[in-house]
Amino acid sequence: MGRIMTVHGEKKLGVLFDVDGTLIDSSYLHTIAWWEAFRRYGLDVPMASIHRAVGMGGDKLIGHLLGADRDQDNDAALEAAHGAIFSTRWPSLRPFAGAKDLLVQCADAQLAVVLATSAKRDDLTVLRAALDADASIDAATSSADAQESKPAPDILAAALRAGHLEAENVVFVGDSVWDVQAAAKLSIPCIGVTCGGTSEAELKDAGAVAVFEGPQQLLSNLAQSPIGPLAARAARRN
Repeated sequence: MGRIMTVHGEKKLGVLFDVDGTLIDSSYLHTIAWWEAFRRYGLDVPMASIHRAVGMGGDKLIGHLLGADRDQDNDAALEAAHGAIFSTRWPSLRPFAGAKDLLVQCADAQLAVVLATSAKRDDLTVLRAALDADASIDAATSSADAQESKPAPDILAAALRAGHLEAENVVFVGDSVWDVQAAAKLSIPCIGVTCGGTSEAELKDAGAVAVFEGPQQLLSNLAQSPIGPLAARAARRN
């Protein structure tokens, strides 16, 4: 049984977390994996362009970078190549400072913690092992749970269902403009973190309600962040 429940008949409050680039330092590993995948198919795409697209689903990223007139017959092979190359980097995956403690603190505040990631299932298993915070995680999504990838909101809608949550009772933490855009489509406030490589200005321009350097800074300012009011509401119920 998970920790998710209603409190005195009231809806559970929660925090949704992106994982890659938000809790785990993997954005640049994904960038290199995509760069190598493109090179395998004779496509020379600058790493800077790839990095700015990381956070989209693989299908969206390919279209965004190569355009509508590309040979779409290669899309599935490119995604598979990226996945195979990224898997060789699994041993290098590390959580950002404060990532585990941030999840623990949210859980201790009686907030549901849901990983809202579109990572492949095998990648998610490795990411969760790197986080080492399963006792504080109520639910998690993978790419199999979304029909359309970010910036579409499908994965966040799936996370809400997995956590038995409603959009008005959560905030989302993500590192890319695609995260912010996906959250906006469901009217979910999004906290941005710059540790994935996207600037504070870009995240705020996309609509982030607050921006922090990473999990450690967010944890240190939790009460003053948009998570603070949710934690206060949860405390008043107990």
